[in-house]
Amino acid sequence: MMKAFSPYRAIVLAAAMVAGSASAQQVVLKVHHFLPATSSAQVRLIQPWCDKIAKESGDRLKCQIYPSMQLGGTPPQLLDQVRDGVADIVWTVPTYAAGRYTKAEVFELPWMTTTAKASSQALWTYTQKNAMDEFKGVHLLWMHVHDGALYFFVSKQPKTLEDLKGLKIRAATRTNAHLITALGATPVQMPLPGVPDALSKGIVDGASVPWEGTPAIKLTEIARYSLDVPPGEPRISNTIFAFGMNPAKYNSLPPDLKKVIDDNSGLATSAWAGEVGFDAIVAPFKKAATERGNTLAYLSEAEFQRWVKASDPVDDQWFKEAAAKGADGPKLKAEAKALVQQYSK
Repeated sequence: MMKAFSPYRAIVLAAAMVAGSASAQQVVLKVHHFLPATSSAQVRLIQPWCDKIAKESGDRLKCQIYPSMQLGGTPPQLLDQVRDGVADIVWTVPTYAAGRYTKAEVFELPWMTTTAKASSQALWTYTQKNAMDEFKGVHLLWMHVHDGALYFFVSKQPKTLEDLKGLKIRAATRTNAHLITALGATPVQMPLPGVPDALSKGIVDGASVPWEGTPAIKLTEIARYSLDVPPGEPRISNTIFAFGMNPAKYNSLPPDLKKVIDDNSGLATSAWAGEVGFDAIVAPFKKAATERGNTLAYLSEAEFQRWVKASDPVDDQWFKEAAAKGADGPKLKAEAKALVQQYSK
């Protein structure tokens, strides 16, 4: 005998069908960043990460990437954009917004970092313990540093502190700028996309940029001389990066899609970003520069030690700024350096 029709059962079935349809519906994530689509950051980091979550979600997660600030605003505003929901995910330099990420900024002090892989893991671990309050309103997915800045010049070929006097050098962040000042040059702070025009017009004589950033702005075609630390020594300076998501967007995902995001977040993904996005490209980018006839110069060990000593005021300045926020700067720096050493083993 046929069972009597149950309105309640029909409602339950309909709800289940709707829920099933919703769970299978594709979620498009708006990903915003400040570099061109051809940049190493998009090609080696952002796009592969997006491809991986698409594959692992059965194409239920899809990225719509907006490079070169296509959603509007400026690079210092990217983390605010993800907080406000203008973008679902952003990749950015937090410290482009000067003074807002002081504790995380410790990794931008001179002579702090070694490989990008080790230092990116150190940055993630350190931030989770010491600086999450600075990223309130952002669901951090992974963090990294770059391969370490060196100095590129158009026509000057400095080799000593004395040679830097009077030169104008692009700085990525305020801590980079403090170092350039301490070394006797004049810093001009600007995001990476502004560097080619500034060099071409003589606004700056040189620029502090990692090898990874050179192809995006065709830097080695403009600046044919570079100056770096002796091989094996800690980097001149660095910059911190964050890949963060809007918390409401993350929380709106069903559990299985949250798991896909979680499986591609955290310490291991930060290590991947440092290694694949930065360490792995230094040798081929250097090779490309030398094949163009560029001069790659290195500080002597004795000159390197002079630079280290001259940079002491940069740490002192950061200690004061950390103290103003209730943080123990020397303790935080020691912890950051210990983490770099731990992950370098």
